Amino acid sequence: MNISLKNKLYENYVPLINDVSNAVPLVISDNEDYLSDLLSKAEITYIRSLEFFRSKINTVFLSDEEGKLKLIIIKPSQKIRFLIGDRIANLPSGSYKIISELTSEVAFELTLGFCLSSYKFESFLNKKEVFDVKLCNPKNVNIDKVKAFARAEFFTRNLINTPASHLGPNKLEEVVKCFSEERGANFRTIVGDELLSQNFPMIHAVGRAGTEPPRLVELEWGRPGGYKVTLVGKGVCFDTGGLNIKPGSSMGTMKKDMGGAASVLGLADCIISLNLNVSLKVLIPIVENSISALSFRPGDVLLSRSGMSVEVNNTDAEGRLILADTLSYSNEDNPDLLICMATLTGAARVALGPDIAPFYTNDEDFSKTLIESSLSTYDPVWRLPFHSEYEDMIEPSIADLDNAPKSGMAGSITAALFLKRFVKKSVNFVHLDVFAWSINTKPGRPIGGLMQGVRALCTTLEKLLSKDEAL
Repeated sequence: MNISLKNKLYENYVPLINDVSNAVPLVISDNEDYLSDLLSKAEITYIRSLEFFRSKINTVFLSDEEGKLKLIIIKPSQKIRFLIGDRIANLPSGSYKIISELTSEVAFELTLGFCLSSYKFESFLNKKEVFDVKLCNPKNVNIDKVKAFARAEFFTRNLINTPASHLGPNKLEEVVKCFSEERGANFRTIVGDELLSQNFPMIHAVGRAGTEPPRLVELEWGRPGGYKVTLVGKGVCFDTGGLNIKPGSSMGTMKKDMGGAASVLGLADCIISLNLNVSLKVLIPIVENSISALSFRPGDVLLSRSGMSVEVNNTDAEGRLILADTLSYSNEDNPDLLICMATLTGAARVALGPDIAPFYTNDEDFSKTLIESSLSTYDPVWRLPFHSEYEDMIEPSIADLDNAPKSGMAGSITAALFLKRFVKKSVNFVHLDVFAWSINTKPGRPIGGLMQGVRALCTTLEKLLSKDEAL
């Protein structure tokens, strides 16, 4: 399979339409009084006989006298996000329009859930399933934003779901380059031994054992002089754990260890699609953490771009090493906002589970806005602290920093503290420790790659920009 943005890797079909002429009406309600005003007495009696109002069923199909489908009633739900959109996506093939009045919040969640439930990863299937359910654009919804979020998520999921045999360092660079060309961004790359000559020693050390050389890719887009946003994403195309090799049970999903890179590309896609007034830079260190005679070793001491030395206590904590050099480089441009996204620690999953992405920041206003944005975009994140009293846990005896504290406690926090050491104090730094994977099929989230934190971050950025413009 030829992975290329020209083959629309980044833009799946979003099944929203404007034409309502042949669409079947949908009502989202379980209010008997409301439905009694809408339906005949015979229809209400039929619905009661199904025990619809007692939560026995969630969808009712009503036909006219000729047997043609004339109305569908779907029960609302506030307990599970994207459930109603998922129910619509699983209706029989056809076009549908919502005729009941919805709040803007419910309409947004429903429409986005419908779009996300239409996603299927079928690149390696000879027999592809046809998705032929379409939803007319509901009232009271910013359709441009829904489409931007859906397409960014499809792009992110496609990247994460693609196996390393088809998306190694060479191909991931090609994807970023094609994305840059499609979006009118400038692109550059530093590959192999050039990393050493241009002072990215830890990126080189982690990736030198791979059959495809390590690299740092960079794209720039936007308005010179605008609000400077830099996105840094971990791009480990596959993680064996290095010489501290992972057990097979942990290695099975390691194609997703470039989920941070996929996430920042998804965020960049949203920013560009919504034409936000920013000067955007995206930096992605790309490696494979492989095993060969060139592998870096437990006990090695690596020198970083910043000049700090790092003792390697575990080669499976490689992501923070390649991010450290990249974050040091990102400081040199003095961004107004620096966002790092990485599938960094299993400890984050222990703390918050797979659905909630922890984030770290010392900016109270940004934190508050990000939490609010996560709620309004149905994109759950939660703040964990840069707890300064854990700093000694990342300070070994023979080097400036330790890449993997031996205690095993507070793993996500100590990883965040490690990254923070490579960021200037003056920079507004935000780090998200994402899982980037759905372990079970849920509404709008099939098993596989998942975009986390992007909608919340994009909405937060919109609010920051609107606040600046108002001043």
